[in-house]
Amino acid sequence: MDAKTFDKSRLPSRHTTVGPTRAPHRSFLYAMGLSREEINQPLVGVASCWNEAAPCNISLMRQAQVVKKGVASAHGTPREFCTITVTDGIAMGHQGMKASLVSRDVIADSVELTMRGHCYDAIVGLAGCDKSLPGMMMAMVRLNVPSIFIYGGSILPGTFKGRQITVQDVFEAVGQHSVGDMSDEDLLEIEQHACPSAGSCGAQFTANTMATVAEAIGLALPYSCGAPAPYEIRDRFCYASGEKVMELIAANIRPRDIVTRKALENAAAVVSASGGSTNAALHLPAIAHECGIDFDLFDVAEIFKKTPYIADLKPGGKYVAKDMFEAGGIPLLMKTLLEHGHLHGDCMTVTGRTIAENMEYVSWNDQQDVVRPANTPITKTGGVVGLKGNLAPDGAIVKVAGMANQKFSGPARCFDSEEECFDAVTHKRYEEGEVLVIRYEGPRGGPGMREMLSTTAALYGQGMGDKVALITDGRFSGATRGFCIGHVGPEAAVGGPIALIRDGDIIEIDAVEGTLDVRLSEDELAERAKAWTSRETDSSSGVLWKYAQTVGSARHGAVTHPGGAKEKHCYADI
Repeated sequence: MDAKTFDKSRLPSRHTTVGPTRAPHRSFLYAMGLSREEINQPLVGVASCWNEAAPCNISLMRQAQVVKKGVASAHGTPREFCTITVTDGIAMGHQGMKASLVSRDVIADSVELTMRGHCYDAIVGLAGCDKSLPGMMMAMVRLNVPSIFIYGGSILPGTFKGRQITVQDVFEAVGQHSVGDMSDEDLLEIEQHACPSAGSCGAQFTANTMATVAEAIGLALPYSCGAPAPYEIRDRFCYASGEKVMELIAANIRPRDIVTRKALENAAAVVSASGGSTNAALHLPAIAHECGIDFDLFDVAEIFKKTPYIADLKPGGKYVAKDMFEAGGIPLLMKTLLEHGHLHGDCMTVTGRTIAENMEYVSWNDQQDVVRPANTPITKTGGVVGLKGNLAPDGAIVKVAGMANQKFSGPARCFDSEEECFDAVTHKRYEEGEVLVIRYEGPRGGPGMREMLSTTAALYGQGMGDKVALITDGRFSGATRGFCIGHVGPEAAVGGPIALIRDGDIIEIDAVEGTLDVRLSEDELAERAKAWTSRETDSSSGVLWKYAQTVGSARHGAVTHPGGAKEKHCYADI
């Protein structure tokens, strides 16, 4: 494609590269070795969440170099920059987890600011760890310049005593160790062998769930999100993404042409079909919010309710992301969903073709058992379920993939922080049949809506995964399994019903009917509400304080600004 094809008069980079008044700006570009021809080409931001915090992100900078080659080959000028990542696997189980969800919005904000400040014309965004994926996609639809998303790829599975393991097994091993069911030597061995390569956590946890979303929603090239991080084929996807974004500039295909309500419904469908992370019910409304589309937890839950669960993936199943890629990848999952009426085929994608057109090239693989045909599912309803009731008027979410029993009733045992509950679990200060309640961990109350994997994995490791339930206004990791309900809203910090529960109150959970109730009358709840008083967090300054001042409810994605519906213009049209 000839660079002369691009008319700079409609591109943001005209503000920094065109005309006599921009001579000082061009001087900076010459100082970095750019030629006059390169300055006159479209400037493409190559945004990476690279860091040395975890294996999820460690390969992103190398992959970004390949993206840049693809951009340059199509007569664009790549400009690489990095943003932050908070890695849940390391932030988990302590105060650092309060930074996790906050980082999603900081990523989106920092990408926006870099793009705005330097007037880049398009973006190719690379992300690896949980919150960085939705953060990068939120930035894309907010900016609305031609964009392509790239997932850094999943980690390879580890091996322990001849069986395939992931980091989930290490968290659960902590629980086994705490009750004497695992030796010090075995715990050391499992921690040293669970994560053998670069890449994000290998099962259908949050990172792989949102990677599946990226393809289904149309922002990533087909197959690109399934290839594990160490596979050399990733370079082909990165190079192709760099080339393809230049075609999107020429055709003026933008993220909001792709991320429509139908596309969001497609995204929710693949989450449900793959038994994905409950965190998707938080991130899909946030992505929708950036577009100005009203698509909340209940809208997501409606799709979950009518989508079959067909991918036998961990933590509820037996396979990891590498296995699904080798069986046929995310397009294999999408192909059968489309054929059986669970996807909208007319949605545009970054290929310049629709979902249905992309799927024409996908053949069903009947030699694999990772993904079942959508008409012969593992279960007829999805692997993730939305709940509502007098304990959760604004909804809640539970992952039911792999669960035999989907109903639970028992007395509450209340904790006002994750640490209190984890300590009780570690020392077995709870009883079989109880519903553990962790509150004041919501978006505002945390602040930051922490995940509870350390606690839930410890329960599972103790053999209590199906003998107790746990509810929280915080979140759960995609690796969580067992009867664990998150996103209970309204949260305790704003006086939601979860703040009014007392030890011994009977809580009733029915994931079949989609209900979450406490056996109390409206009058009793109203009487308790009169005596309730708000509490201060210990975050009285800094980013957590700032986040708490603006964050909204989990139902609407825990967003921090008015969104696309309120904007007067978007960046792409400056």
